Amino acid sequence: RTYISTVIARIMSEVEDRKRKKSADLPEDAVQQQQQEQEDGEEDVIGPLPDVPSAKKRKVLPFEKVFLENLPSAEMYERSYMHRDVVTHTVCTSSDFIVTASCDGHVKFWKKVEEGIEFVKHFRAHMGRVLDVAASKDGLLVCSVSDDRSLKVFDVINFDMINMFKLGYVPGRCEWIYSGGAATAALACSEKDSPVIHIYDGRGDRKELAILDKIHFAPIIFMKFNSTHDVVVSGDESGMVEYWAGSSQAYAFPSSCVSFEHKIDTDLYEFAKNKTIPTGISFSPDGKFFVSIARDRKVRVFRFLTGKLYRVFDEALEIFIEQQQVSPQLPNMEFGRRLAVERELEKVPAFLLSNAQFDESGNFILYSTMIGIKVVNLFTNKCVRVIGKEESVRFLQLSVHQGQVKKKAIVTLEMEASDNPALRKDSSDPTLLCTAYKKNRFYLFSRRNPGDIKSGESDRDVFNEKPSKEEQMAAMQSTGVSGVSGTATLHTTMGDIQIKLFPEYCSKAVENFCTHARNGYYDGHIFHRVIKQFMIQTGDPTGTGTGGESIWGGEFEDEFHPALKHDRPYTVSMANAGPNTNGSQFFITVVATPWLDSKHTVFGRVSRGMDVAQLVSEVKTNSKTDKPYDDIKIINVSLK
Repeated sequence: RTYISTVIARIMSEVEDRKRKKSADLPEDAVQQQQQEQEDGEEDVIGPLPDVPSAKKRKVLPFEKVFLENLPSAEMYERSYMHRDVVTHTVCTSSDFIVTASCDGHVKFWKKVEEGIEFVKHFRAHMGRVLDVAASKDGLLVCSVSDDRSLKVFDVINFDMINMFKLGYVPGRCEWIYSGGAATAALACSEKDSPVIHIYDGRGDRKELAILDKIHFAPIIFMKFNSTHDVVVSGDESGMVEYWAGSSQAYAFPSSCVSFEHKIDTDLYEFAKNKTIPTGISFSPDGKFFVSIARDRKVRVFRFLTGKLYRVFDEALEIFIEQQQVSPQLPNMEFGRRLAVERELEKVPAFLLSNAQFDESGNFILYSTMIGIKVVNLFTNKCVRVIGKEESVRFLQLSVHQGQVKKKAIVTLEMEASDNPALRKDSSDPTLLCTAYKKNRFYLFSRRNPGDIKSGESDRDVFNEKPSKEEQMAAMQSTGVSGVSGTATLHTTMGDIQIKLFPEYCSKAVENFCTHARNGYYDGHIFHRVIKQFMIQTGDPTGTGTGGESIWGGEFEDEFHPALKHDRPYTVSMANAGPNTNGSQFFITVVATPWLDSKHTVFGRVSRGMDVAQLVSEVKTNSKTDKPYDDIKIINVSLK
């Protein structure tokens, strides 16, 4: 025992000596800090310490800002163009052409220019409904199929129809399955009501190159060609997804290029397992990924070579409802309207037209939801942008054009090498083209907002088609019933104020104002509230600011539009006591009042008589009630 005690004492002595030597080597302040840390640790910590995880590094996509600058960013669509019937398909080709098709069998060709697009040619291609449209990878050929049992082939560069097939079956889907430089322009066409796929030479005759009847066991709902690996991915109504090669491998399973032998080693059973149907797929530019949207409203991204899931984004309606309850994304009335459209869309075949698209970098996907078109960064797994949130239409099928438009101008070596900024103009114009539910238009989003918004007018909806007789009659009846006018003049005791009205954006507010004006309701009303450097208010028959009602006998809802804001003086808006409490009172601002946006409905702007409105705003008023000492009255209101 004595020996053990001596050994322990010697060890303890050596430990104390080492501590003293170590402390002597440290600066005095370091020693004090060390002692303080030991004391703090002894006082604060009782028992074992938990394992503190290291801070997780935030994933950042290199050059994300550059990629986003080459994507559309405007909140509103820049232009829309018409078909005679509902537009169902839009396709961008690598040759800078856009092809659109409507359900009445019409196909239109458009050319991408430096800013926007230009109309090229119109084909009455089919007698029935267009079921699918596909463009070749090289951008030289486009085909369309219809339920009139026809298949048409178009030369894109010369915008001419070069071939047509009268089929012995109703076609379902079509897809070009050849890479650039191939001798045969192979075209796959599936039957609508059976799992059979027919292969044709798109430039040749009707003779079939092959018939594939053992790949699927249910009618096919999509086919997409991966030109990087010369492989087609197709899916059927049972949710089964299959890979098959082109003619070079006799349309067999492409075992030489994928890294799996059996589908059980992949996630390709995902759709069948969840009892859902994919609506279509799109490949990334490098062919490594493909993305799909399914009827269960989930967006799935797969790795092509392994068939494994990479990302899943759930866009179910229940999630949007929960988000709206926690943090409202839209006004409740607008959200309810969009929700009703979504429930209706689930019941109709138009839902199968929706798709998702990759950008040219392959780092982002774009797809449409009930709150707009989402741009999602696949690297960081975050939504970085929502396009078209303010628009009231439900977008469906998307196509993206991002490359620079090829110019025919002669460029010399000296011009190309010079630093002249005039020659270095950025000609890229990223454009997103969209179809919409029940709309006979397709819409263009770019980096530009709609033109001429400052004047209160917008020509973004181009009327490139003559309205039908039914549309003309409906417009005449609508005008006759509502009695809406485009211009109103307030004849006041201080002069005339002319107002331009916007019935196309806020029909109820303009109808309410025009009907009141036509009935003489505003005659004799005073400007009961005047605040210098702010606004002038009228429309209350009691003159107290607490009276007035709408033409419907009560209050009506707000009508907000992104094109109409309080961003300038002499804006005419509805006065209210809170959301959706519009009656008869209105006011005219004399300065920009942006804090009133989305709180008061803008339904007009002063086009003449700004000086009169300014004079009214400068009269002497009661400091407590803001009521002018001398009454300023509306004599009457004339409409035009």
